[in-house]
Amino acid sequence: MVIVQKVENDGSNEAEGIIKKHKYPFSVFFIVSNEFCERFNYYGMRTILAIYLTQKLLYSDDVATILYHSFTTLVYFFCVFGAIIADSWWGKFNTIVWLSVVYVAGSSVLTLGSVEPWNMPAKTLTFVGLALIAIGSGGIKPCVAAFGGEQFKMPEQAKQLALFFSLFYFAINFGSFISTLVTPILREDVKCMGMDSCFPFGFGLPAILMAVSIVIFISGKFMYKILPIQGNMFVRILKCISEALSTTKKEKISNPKSHWLEYAEPKFGKKLVIETKILLNVLVLYLPLPIFWALFDQQGSRWTFQATRMDGDLGWFTIKPDQMQVVNPFLILTFIPLYEVLFYPLLSLVGIRRPLQKMALGGVFAGIAFLCSMLVEITIEPTYPVLPKVGYSQFRIFNAMKCEYKVTTSIESSRNFSLGPNEFYHNLWVPINGTFQEFNFDLISQTLNCDSYQTTVELKSGTANSFLITGKKNMPAIYGFKDNPDKSRQGKPVIRVLANINLSSLIEFHNKDGIQYSHNSSFSDRLDVPDGLYDISIDSKMIKSGIKLKHGGVYAVIIHEKTLDSTDYALNILTVTEPNSVNMLWLIPQFFVMTLGEVMFSVTGLQFSYTQAPDSMKSVIQGCWQLTVAVGNIIVTIVVGAKFFDSQTYEFLLFACLMFVDMIIFAWLGYRYKGIPLDEIKKAEEEEKALKDGKNTNSLEFN
Repeated sequence: MVIVQKVENDGSNEAEGIIKKHKYPFSVFFIVSNEFCERFNYYGMRTILAIYLTQKLLYSDDVATILYHSFTTLVYFFCVFGAIIADSWWGKFNTIVWLSVVYVAGSSVLTLGSVEPWNMPAKTLTFVGLALIAIGSGGIKPCVAAFGGEQFKMPEQAKQLALFFSLFYFAINFGSFISTLVTPILREDVKCMGMDSCFPFGFGLPAILMAVSIVIFISGKFMYKILPIQGNMFVRILKCISEALSTTKKEKISNPKSHWLEYAEPKFGKKLVIETKILLNVLVLYLPLPIFWALFDQQGSRWTFQATRMDGDLGWFTIKPDQMQVVNPFLILTFIPLYEVLFYPLLSLVGIRRPLQKMALGGVFAGIAFLCSMLVEITIEPTYPVLPKVGYSQFRIFNAMKCEYKVTTSIESSRNFSLGPNEFYHNLWVPINGTFQEFNFDLISQTLNCDSYQTTVELKSGTANSFLITGKKNMPAIYGFKDNPDKSRQGKPVIRVLANINLSSLIEFHNKDGIQYSHNSSFSDRLDVPDGLYDISIDSKMIKSGIKLKHGGVYAVIIHEKTLDSTDYALNILTVTEPNSVNMLWLIPQFFVMTLGEVMFSVTGLQFSYTQAPDSMKSVIQGCWQLTVAVGNIIVTIVVGAKFFDSQTYEFLLFACLMFVDMIIFAWLGYRYKGIPLDEIKKAEEEEKALKDGKNTNSLEFN
């Protein structure tokens, strides 16, 4: 890039100006590469975090959501502390290096905690690891982009700086895209250390990339332009506001002023007071912003849990629930150029041109996205398991005999029913008086040479009670067991074997990868298995082939001997809880609409904030913007922790309504907003400079 600069004629150069070429600072490529690795680590870890909290640490969806958003809150709160440390003590370069080391330590601790065979305190290590990651990631977040910007000579390299920020934003989203796609594959499809999934690899690879980012960043040190520490603007602003408030109380009546901040002018000067006015003027607009982030960041929590209750089978590929988050960075990379050449010109035709208008529309899109998620939730709710509630008992009875029975009970809603070989019957809402209640069961044989049977069974309140009819030589007996109809926390199929066969017989389940499960007794506990097609054999004899077990299904595999010599068997697969049947691709519309909103809200919002703020306030504005993200995540933890609704549908509706009301408030604030002219700062700066020069002149004359 060629810039014409005016220089003073000192006699050595007759020309009024010279042509000077400013080379593009190659050092920024170290910074961009560092950002790619750091974002790969952060988004890769965060993509699988919610699944890890539920599947491995066994937290409920609600608790996992609270932990996930509490972690995100800490990350964005530490942005402010990172900015203060960099500007007041360490400088940006040292802050990035040392807090990156903390970051790597946190990622390593999180990885160690996920190694199950080592029997380490997983929950403790997880919380320690996340705390260190929050300190490291939050601390370097406000420094990296600003440090990259300092490598350019302004205003001569304004266009080159714009190119840097484009590359920087691309690195963020490309790192997010790759890691969001890869880490779910690493944690589920890779087997390691005898575990059925490999979270250590899912967390470990991003940790390695973060360590590599430190090496890359330090490698460019000899090229970096490192500016001296100039003091923290956050601290100066807080002191200015504090001074104004305390002086206002004392002098409000005796010395009235047009604005309360002007009481700080004697101590801090007119320039800082005007800058603080501008900041507070912008921050009023920031008040509604946290609601947007409350919705946006649920892509990694509520929307991911929603995906676990859906079917990711595309025939040729199975989508992991946490992989759905890849839609957002992919669409961002696609949308950003389209907005400038297509979307914004179209919006201008309907009168939406100003930044605040675009931000309000972006927020509306976020609300619409949650209405889409609500509609998906309504669609998938019928596939949810019916779980036992206090005051009721669930009752299931499985027939593992080759006999058919007519069953009569003293249960009011299940007086009479028939039960054939390898069939089952259930009643999910049996009223129970007290903690338990006894009921009579009569099995009346409908098959020749099969005996009848009478017994009393106990049903407990709030419990799923199941019973197995089994026995030898056509003599039945009933065995009860506590059941669990809930779906797998891992989203996998669940099987339970109920077999009336020889105890020494070996039952094997084979899929395309070989033997997945073997069992040599008549009754098994619940077992999560990979989804897909299975063949079942007993003592190496194929009994049934091509059985499809689907994500989210809970199945009972019931078997009985057809003959007394145990050479022939009858087998049936009973569906206790319906598998996930709504395809995961139905989540794409809500991700699509949310990403439309994100580009209009986030990118436009940052650009607006920067144009409204003086140079000295740009880092402060960045820190305040990050704080709105933190507050948004706090809102999620409050709503989820309060448990306003039993149904996720109504929670999604609540967030959508909050977003619409919030944007009405924001639109009103935007309509009333009047920017403070930035030229007032220049004027105040000249006045202060003139006053200072005058004092210095008087001092010299006196001496």
